[in-house]
Amino acid sequence: MQDQRRSFLKKTLGASAVVAAVGVSAIANENGAKIAGSNGVVKGHSKKKEILYKKTANWDAYYHAAV
Repeated sequence: MQDQRRSFLKKTLGASAVVAAVGVSAIANENGAKIAGSNGVVKGHSKKKEILYKKTANWDAYYHAAV
């Protein structure tokens, strides 16, 4: 009786591992196709302007200390 349960579990876990591997590879291929066409650059659709630097006293102190 326990041998039947064990063999059932082994088969079930093996099949689920195969299904998971196929799913992961399908997702990886889909993401790879998106990135391959864009030369590795991800372009967003946000209308907001990206602010990388805003002049403040703290930034001035940092740049003076770094130089």
